[in-house]
Amino acid sequence: MEQLSLFADSVPQPLAARLRPQTLEEYVGQTHLLGPGKVLRRLIEQDQISSMIFWGPPGVGKTTLARVIAHYTRASFIDFSAVTSGIKEIRSVMQQAEDNRRYGEKTIVFVDEIHRFNKAQQDAFLPFVEKGSIILIGATTENPSFEVNGALLSRCRVFVLQPLKAEEITALLARALTDKRGLGDQKIQIAPELLERIAVFANGDARAALSTLEMAVLNGDMDEEGAVTVTAETLEQCTSRKSLLYDKNGEEHYNLISALHKSMRNSDPDAAVYWLARMLEAGEDPLYVARRVIRFASEDVGLADPEALPLAVAAYQACHYLGMPECNVHLTEAVVYLSLAPKSNALYVAYGEARADAAAQLAEPVPLALRNAPTKLMEELHYGEGYQYAHDTQEKMARMQCLPDCLAGREYYRPAGEGREEALRRRLQEIKDWKRRG
Repeated sequence: MEQLSLFADSVPQPLAARLRPQTLEEYVGQTHLLGPGKVLRRLIEQDQISSMIFWGPPGVGKTTLARVIAHYTRASFIDFSAVTSGIKEIRSVMQQAEDNRRYGEKTIVFVDEIHRFNKAQQDAFLPFVEKGSIILIGATTENPSFEVNGALLSRCRVFVLQPLKAEEITALLARALTDKRGLGDQKIQIAPELLERIAVFANGDARAALSTLEMAVLNGDMDEEGAVTVTAETLEQCTSRKSLLYDKNGEEHYNLISALHKSMRNSDPDAAVYWLARMLEAGEDPLYVARRVIRFASEDVGLADPEALPLAVAAYQACHYLGMPECNVHLTEAVVYLSLAPKSNALYVAYGEARADAAAQLAEPVPLALRNAPTKLMEELHYGEGYQYAHDTQEKMARMQCLPDCLAGREYYRPAGEGREEALRRRLQEIKDWKRRG
């Protein structure tokens, strides 16, 4: 149980906490879910909530929305934190829910940061969700497909909450200046364009926007009458370093590397350099990026430009020797080069098709002609029989079948004809034509 201090009431709450909406009318954003006639709004207003997961980035109103539901529902509402709770606390809450059910009362259990629960903790909820003892509402910043057990996720409806628009945050900031729960009791002068600048800086995060406004007001210029003026210089000091949304182990990690890869594939060096900068400035390991660049060199450029792979490997070595921030220019060189290089995924496709055939034909024996015969027994079993040494021929090729019989004639590598691969395409066609003439 939390022990309260005698001075707890004297500690002011942060602006974001004081302005937390209590009704749907006060709630800002998520109009795709909570606009007039939208499904989630109807469920809340009719008190017909079922188990659900709120998924979205920080500061978009996941916890606030759960509090709004608590305001509307006639069910018992239990607030639960995945950070501070374990199996013992879960069992206690479930027992309370069971007692409520015996008296005909529904129980809504809200679990903030549900992705922090391990499998055993999530499994503890499952039987109670299945039999209807509780209605589970979870909030997570991580993709629930990866972080929530499949059995539990299948019994919950997922609602995706989106970052707030700049105009929505601007309106929220304007309300904070007039609302008595916020800064309405103070005389504050701040230009509308500065509120818009805070909204853009917050990048969809209402909590970050309100915290920035509060910091700017606390650092503003106060006159003799107590009026506070927030200038552009003051705001600049409060927003000197932007914290990029990035979790090196979370979904955004994979979203950004995907954006980098696909920008290079689409021959867009500007976008590729931007996504590279987003990752490096947020603290990504440059060696991780360099490894992905090496993969791209063969997967998406391949033999259309054989210099792509050595360049990518060289960039990795430069990152290894120098580290950040010096190696950022080496990665930029590789990313721009690969973006502008001719593209071919022929190697990627070739291996994928060969892998599928290899998996289906794992027991297919190697043709005798391709086997070595280092012992007399192997010679007696015809190992190596029919093998033709290519270097002994005028063409330096032999019309010998190298694939298993079941795959004879199968083609995997099909040059795209881009860049240097056009010469390879012609050469391969000449080889195939020669073999067919035999």
